[in-house]
Amino acid sequence: MFTGIVQGIGRVEAIARHRELARVQVSRPAKWKIKPGNSVAVNGVCLTVKKVTPRNFFAELMPETLKRTTFGRGTLEAVNLESALGVGEELGGHWTTGHVDAVGKVERVSKRGPVKIFSISFPKKYAELIVPQGSIAVDGVSLTVIEAKPDSFTVSLIPYTLAKTTLGERQAEDLVNLEFDILAKYLARLVTRRK
Repeated sequence: MFTGIVQGIGRVEAIARHRELARVQVSRPAKWKIKPGNSVAVNGVCLTVKKVTPRNFFAELMPETLKRTTFGRGTLEAVNLESALGVGEELGGHWTTGHVDAVGKVERVSKRGPVKIFSISFPKKYAELIVPQGSIAVDGVSLTVIEAKPDSFTVSLIPYTLAKTTLGERQAEDLVNLEFDILAKYLARLVTRRK
């Protein structure tokens, strides 16, 4: 489990495909203490660390991960990093699993004083999982939905979030990983099965 509170920024330095899997190399903050077997959210995607070097860590990506996330596009970019939530640690954002549901697209970025408003589109089949004032993770960042439409939503980013995550660099047309609220997903599944 994660919280959507980013702890550092790294960079995807390489993605190499080998048969069905892909191997990703990510730079990490110098003071990060991680070891093989640890779970790390990379732009919201839960990855198991396979190997660690003084500057990087390596993980493998399954076909499902490549299909559902921006990793499938093979883009080398800056990424948000968060280590797994430990028992008794503060839950500052909202519960996230690192299981990305879909790729969204930034449609528009507007500035209102010190904040930025993002309008992000998503596949319509997920519309019932987004509500105003609800939670959503965008590239692993816990955010609150301002407005929800059938195929898009808006979020507001404060200066701290813009400075401490990669979202401060996002522009229109950029693709982002989306994880919808886990409680909404379970509730939607329950209601669908009862129908």
